[in-house]
Amino acid sequence: MKNKGFKVIALLCIGALIFSCNDKLITEDANDELQLKAASSAKKSYIVVLNDAELENELTILKGYEKKQNAVKAKSQKILTRAGITDGELGFTYGTALKGFSVKIAPGQLKKLMADPSIAYIEEDKVIALAPPPGKGKPDNGGGDDGGSSSQTVPWGITRVGGAADGTGLRAWIIDSGIDLDHPDLNVNTSLSQSFLSGKDANNPDDQNGHGTHVAGTVAAIDNNIGVVGVAAGAEVISVRVLDRRGSGSYSGVIAGIDYVGTEGKAGDVANMSLGGGFSQAVNDAVVAASKNVIFVLAAGNESTDAASKSPASANGNNIYTISAMGQGDNWASFSNYGNPPVDYCAPGVGINSTWKNGGYNSISGTSMAAPHVAGILLLGNLSSSGTVNGDPDGNPDPIAHL
Repeated sequence: MKNKGFKVIALLCIGALIFSCNDKLITEDANDELQLKAASSAKKSYIVVLNDAELENELTILKGYEKKQNAVKAKSQKILTRAGITDGELGFTYGTALKGFSVKIAPGQLKKLMADPSIAYIEEDKVIALAPPPGKGKPDNGGGDDGGSSSQTVPWGITRVGGAADGTGLRAWIIDSGIDLDHPDLNVNTSLSQSFLSGKDANNPDDQNGHGTHVAGTVAAIDNNIGVVGVAAGAEVISVRVLDRRGSGSYSGVIAGIDYVGTEGKAGDVANMSLGGGFSQAVNDAVVAASKNVIFVLAAGNESTDAASKSPASANGNNIYTISAMGQGDNWASFSNYGNPPVDYCAPGVGINSTWKNGGYNSISGTSMAAPHVAGILLLGNLSSSGTVNGDPDGNPDPIAHL
């Protein structure tokens, strides 16, 4: 929750959480596999946010994700027709976190669309990409060499926050590159898992990168005889895939994932977003709206800059927690973004061992790794203050305790 200052969380005992991030989260204008411009034209992708009282009333009455999607799709098509845009390529529709849609149109048609009284604002879509961490464990090598012994190990970050607790019956939504759906150390809800990518990955929530599986393991790896253990051990994890095998995606797809969680999530659920890029009002607005129902945990980012310039890291609300990173010894991670607001807590993020794609395990670093420690603690239900982080550039106390 914002306005509490930096704190560090310790699970089941007094201690401080360290959040550090060497996994840089960057925004790119172009990508070989994901083009926001239509291949055959000069069209660009835009995120259109609506302010339509009639639609709001209709969505309030409707129950279920698909019904809400269909209602917004019908309204979107009416708006495009009203603006005289007959060749627009409708993309995602949003019925909970935002009321709106994404669309590819020629930039020259933008003025006509903006003139519609049902539109609150329009934002140009962006490609986001998750850069691989330095050294071993890059997303394209499959990992699999760490933590895979026949006996279970406890990663240092889990120990630092007080050890694992039983997460049975709890539920975490991982908005990321997906989750390895049949990983033996994870309890994945495959029926709720969804992909918000296009092309061959449109209906495949299985992780082809490794990053999302790593995040899921820190939150909830099962307390058994193998691999590692998570903060809320054995909790159900749900794949909300918004990044492809190279760690690329679009803000429009990220918002679609947030919208899905906002619709299907329930009180007590936690959503983790270890991704981000440049500032986006639409992304932030979606997180704030969805957090009315589900707790959101956000990675601060890894550019050694003010997190207020990043999204979703800069989103603020009572159910929203932005997390920076630290290493062992409660030392600030130099790559971690900072700033209060929006950063609330600092947690372990350097050399974090967790689950990986293809049933493997891997050690990587980043605020991406810090956020899921806090997600697990919030899932278990108690958060309090304890301790400081050495070298925090703002000089703020960063301790968190889970009791």
